[in-house]
Amino acid sequence: MFRAAVGDVKKLPPYHRVEHPKPPCVPFRARHPAPLALPDVLSDLSASEVPSEFLRNGYSRQKLRKLRRTLAIQDHLDLHGYLSDAARKQLQQFLHDALHQGLRCVLVIHGKGLNSRDGEAVLKLRTRHWLMQHPAVLAYCDAPLNEGGSGAVWVLLRASARAVDAF
Repeated sequence: MFRAAVGDVKKLPPYHRVEHPKPPCVPFRARHPAPLALPDVLSDLSASEVPSEFLRNGYSRQKLRKLRRTLAIQDHLDLHGYLSDAARKQLQQFLHDALHQGLRCVLVIHGKGLNSRDGEAVLKLRTRHWLMQHPAVLAYCDAPLNEGGSGAVWVLLRASARAVDAF
């Protein structure tokens, strides 16, 4: 019945196939060599309340909306388990590397401070305070629940490192 329904069938010659070109190899982008020691100019002193979102002066609220809705995370840093001084240095190095790699949107995971003494989220407050001080950071906001919620922030960086190379 099948042969009667289909009728005569001719095989296509093999040369009618379309050869798709292989995608080009993306060269490995080496990390920009960091100076021997990045200047440590971020202050630990802050008020007890740090905002859950930040937008640098002179930028429209559209930047925050764009950060929340359309930008894709290009890299991340997890600060769980670091003491304050080590976390600050890791954050500075991470932001330096991200800038020189041309990244625009990164995720910084600082935790919620649930296991800290007195239940105070020290690293959360300090990380957000450091981000507000850093000249490369244009904006930050809480990450969505599936990426850490209030224990992480999405950070929008400047487009070029030239603006902050003097930093």
